[in-house]
Amino acid sequence: MINVYLDDLRRCPEGFVVARTAAECLLLLQSEDVNILSLDFELGIGEPNGLYVVHGLIAGARYPKQVFVHSSSMYGRAQMVKALRDANPEGVVIHDGPMPPSVLSEVAAERTGESGR
Repeated sequence: MINVYLDDLRRCPEGFVVARTAAECLLLLQSEDVNILSLDFELGIGEPNGLYVVHGLIAGARYPKQVFVHSSSMYGRAQMVKALRDANPEGVVIHDGPMPPSVLSEVAAERTGESGR
């Protein structure tokens, strides 16, 4: 199981696989089991955005366990969160905002084998 971080510019947190485009993100979501997905909205001028990924998730009905929407675009973030909550995927936790430091630390620790120590 992997964790996916969709962002065209920001540094990818430790323990995540980076997707720089909507297409890369959707490919990962289709081919891998995803635990945590963190989404940005703006992915470059003329490029499909994070809402495109959300619509792909909903259409494919293949969801991660948790979704964080870390975008600084208030409008984009609101659209993505609303679409996910309207879809109401069973068992998926949807967070309106970035991952807190505790989640980032936990994922990084799991990556290095330090969780539970």
